[in-house]
Amino acid sequence: MADDPYDVLARDPELAPLVEHHGPLDVTPAADPFARLVVSVCNQQLSTDSAAAIEQRLFDRFEVTPEAILAADSDALREVGLSGQKVEYVENIARAFAEGDLSVAQLRETADDGVRDRLTEIRGVGPWTADMFLIFVLAREDVFPVGDLGIRKGMAELYGYDTDDRAGMRAHAERWQPYRSYASRYLWRAVD
Repeated sequence: MADDPYDVLARDPELAPLVEHHGPLDVTPAADPFARLVVSVCNQQLSTDSAAAIEQRLFDRFEVTPEAILAADSDALREVGLSGQKVEYVENIARAFAEGDLSVAQLRETADDGVRDRLTEIRGVGPWTADMFLIFVLAREDVFPVGDLGIRKGMAELYGYDTDDRAGMRAHAERWQPYRSYASRYLWRAVD
């Protein structure tokens, strides 16, 4: 029988207090893959508070579906706080969903690297966004998004890594396999 992810992570002396304090942090699939991918784009290179404000205005003003985003005026999308570049990215993602180029059912059957390759073909979806999709849309349990600043800050806080030492962090995270997505959730909590 496989170990429980929380038992595995609680064996790590630095993560154990976070596991105990926060309890189980499930990795569950998103109810709306398109909306979750749009949220990831909103979060790109922004503070949590700024991204949350833009996301709130976007969801208050628009139905966040591929069809509604494609029908929306680009200026109206900018009015909620999306940059011109992010408007383009959101429209590209909407087009990929609307035209059937992005099948979540098919991606669920695809290995992580294949999902990353497929998503990053869409202009505006980079490796960080693909990793967020793997964790928060497809609920993959073993993703370590070292490109995320919060992850790197958590590794620095708990383990003393320099935030630029991505190779060291990746090597360190191997001890959490096959539950690196769960460990990532705790690392984010370490710096919240």
